[in-house]
Amino acid sequence: ECVALRTSLKAAGADVVPSINDLVVKAAAVALREHPTANGAYRDGHFERYSRVNVGIAVAAEGALVVPTVFDADRKGLAEIAAQTRRLAERVRSGEITPPELSGGTFTVSNLGMFGVRSFEAVINPPQAAILAVGALEARAVVRERSVVIREQLDVELSCDHRILYGAEGAALLARIREILEAPMRLTL
Repeated sequence: ECVALRTSLKAAGADVVPSINDLVVKAAAVALREHPTANGAYRDGHFERYSRVNVGIAVAAEGALVVPTVFDADRKGLAEIAAQTRRLAERVRSGEITPPELSGGTFTVSNLGMFGVRSFEAVINPPQAAILAVGALEARAVVRERSVVIREQLDVELSCDHRILYGAEGAALLARIREILEAPMRLTL
């Protein structure tokens, strides 16, 4: 459904068409608002819950992995997130990113799909509670209504700091992200 949404936005002549990763960032932000424990940290032996949902996006730079932040991602529209992630990635690659743009993340999305990686386990950025690893979008054979059909799918994996976010809570967050991505039209509202 995310692929279909992007195709529709392109056909409609949208100024900025969100990438699949932009859709994941927005879905994660919405889910984090609904599951606030995942939007927390473990710092100096204490649990903190953040009031803002600031999603870090892992960007490969020359010899480094840099994580700029999309502040208040749960409150931004898809077009705004798409424009901002592109701008942040360009600033990372050009070496113009600033410390304020790299701070304040409350959760991170790391996507290796562009390298053809199907799935991986991402390492949490301390003191955050979790990180979402996003694999490659690929056509796969799946069963729908007792028939085999081809669908575009991707794998996502959640790494959690169990001092903050237990497995069942992490699973609930993942289930919500999946639900949102399977009906992404709601993200455009």
